[in-house]
Amino acid sequence: QVISAKQESEIVAGGKTNTWKFPATKKLSPYNFSLHAGPYKMWSDNSARYPMRLFARQSIAEKIKPEDWFKYTAAGLTFFDDYFGIAYPFEKYDQVIVPDFLYGAMENAAAITFAEREFVSSSEMSRAQKQGLAETIMHEMAHQWFGDLVTMKWWNGLWLNESFASFMGTLATAEATEFDYAWRSFYAYNKQSAYRADQRVTTHPIEVPVPTTANAFDNIDPITYSKGASTLMQLRHLLGPEIFQKGVQNYLNKYAYENAELDHFIDSLAQTAERSLDNWKEQWLYQAGVNTISAKFSCQDDKITELMLLQTADKNYPILREQKIQVGLFNLKNNQIELSDRFSVTYHGKSTLVKQAVGADCPDLLYPNYQDWGFVKVNLDQRSFNTAKNHLSQVDDPLLRSMLWQSLWNSTRDGDLALHDYIEVALANVATESDYTILGQSLNNLARAMSYVNQLGDKSNHYYQQIQSKLEALYWQNATNSELDSNFQRRWFSFFISHAQSQSELNKLHKILGGELTIKGITVNQEHRWDIIFQLNRYDYSASSALIEKELVLDPSDSGQKSAIAATAVRPNSKNKEDWLAKIYDTKTELPFSKLRVAMGSLYTSEQGLLIEQAAEQILEKLMVLDEIQGPVFMRSYAGNLIPATCSEASVKRLAKAIEKSADLSNTVKRSLLVAHQEDERCVMIGDKFLSEYKAE
Repeated sequence: QVISAKQESEIVAGGKTNTWKFPATKKLSPYNFSLHAGPYKMWSDNSARYPMRLFARQSIAEKIKPEDWFKYTAAGLTFFDDYFGIAYPFEKYDQVIVPDFLYGAMENAAAITFAEREFVSSSEMSRAQKQGLAETIMHEMAHQWFGDLVTMKWWNGLWLNESFASFMGTLATAEATEFDYAWRSFYAYNKQSAYRADQRVTTHPIEVPVPTTANAFDNIDPITYSKGASTLMQLRHLLGPEIFQKGVQNYLNKYAYENAELDHFIDSLAQTAERSLDNWKEQWLYQAGVNTISAKFSCQDDKITELMLLQTADKNYPILREQKIQVGLFNLKNNQIELSDRFSVTYHGKSTLVKQAVGADCPDLLYPNYQDWGFVKVNLDQRSFNTAKNHLSQVDDPLLRSMLWQSLWNSTRDGDLALHDYIEVALANVATESDYTILGQSLNNLARAMSYVNQLGDKSNHYYQQIQSKLEALYWQNATNSELDSNFQRRWFSFFISHAQSQSELNKLHKILGGELTIKGITVNQEHRWDIIFQLNRYDYSASSALIEKELVLDPSDSGQKSAIAATAVRPNSKNKEDWLAKIYDTKTELPFSKLRVAMGSLYTSEQGLLIEQAAEQILEKLMVLDEIQGPVFMRSYAGNLIPATCSEASVKRLAKAIEKSADLSNTVKRSLLVAHQEDERCVMIGDKFLSEYKAE
């Protein structure tokens, strides 16, 4: 098969070779053109407005469920045709699943590529995996109009391409598929990554100058994708959905098959809305940092007498912004947290008086970004914080509950809520969590909390042993509960695998792998098997290294080879780590980068602090050498995974010293050093608060 932006017009047989001929495309930016060739398996479907084809390697064809791909693709083509008011511009819609692809997917015109590692499963996809597939299909499809039909003039416009595709991809997923809760997933995962990135010392405005093509991908990060998408979402609320949509349609019609700049897009929206967006553009696109809002209210006779919204900014990024949000008032009634009232408010400056709140019932909980219209951190007042902490499971509204879960975790990361207090709240509520997305969010944050405890090492040993046994019991109890929804049970099972570490629980994993122990409702697939082998090797379970070679015989696929590398690299002994570091340092290694990258990502886990310390100086010394030899893709993986940060004052000082010597390093490596240093300081702060308050108790 040979696949490109147009379908072939002729295949000319010529003995040992064939010649494929293609008609000319319409005007197309070179970076959106692709050509794929190989003995692919092809599936086709003509049920949509345009012919659809799907391609994958023959060796993985049995793992592909084409009906899922075609269902979401057809839904997307209908949605975007209608939303943009312009027919899909490229006649046919091909999707190619390829190996060793650096990114998740790429929006090549009419021949979109997807990475095998992200979208191939040996068994029925979970709900989360299907949602991820749908969202990625929609994201890349949005690019066919916004990026391919109308293309940025220069790389400083890359953020608008990606932000718009992230925004539209989520909107299409929410409105055209069964995943109508896609915006809640966006909040729990994408938006949180943007908040974290925007609070780092490496934050930057959404729109930044790009001096050369070598700098084109310097800012491929959550600010470019998710903060940008969030600002477009709040702009849609500010202007109104219909005006926003019409402005987008005007933009696409005017600049079809041309290059465009940011001002062209903003002007189209402003003209449609009949209002200036100059201040909005300056505040949101040219200024870095995230603001925080809080509510200050007073009550008399159980009625609000005054409500003020207070906005603050980081001292390094003092801009105060304007945006439209909703304020939600909630009260505890009949053992439930119920919405009492809500108001839409456009706030600006340091304080905004909410006049319409006067006379409303005095709330037990006030949330000043109800339904997540705005891009802003929320600092709960003390009364609301206590309500959230004590009555989390009694909040019916799933988005509000998700936001309260996140507020508690943010308070922990910011040093306001002690680590063990957060873990206590999580343990009290996570088992009763009835929403699939929130369950994933809360379990992920609980895992992050335990990672902090892990990094404290011997200083937290007593607490760690105590809480780890509770966690293992919690994960196992729910993983073996066949009465749960199958997707819930699979999620709990995955967390059991990745968090089992005591001898008794590792024994269970070993028995599951060997078929001696089965769980009703769980089918152990190939991915599960490799995850189990990884975990057994991570904790040096007896004879676990032999399991790797044995499993490779059963699964010699590319993904199997990568899983074997991960399980080998993670083994906790000094010689193993030295051997893998030597392979990573070796510029003539025969291992392809796709496999080296797996080793880098698996080499050190949070409990392996002593092993990290042994190699710390060497890893930092190699930064300069490798940065001169290897490209930014390699260094992004090396620096992002291996810079040693071990949650101690000594580690913080070591990183500060490395930063002082970083003048000649690339931007990629400098940023990684700065982030590692900042997060190491955060870990020390969290650890100090935990150790002081836990000991005091």
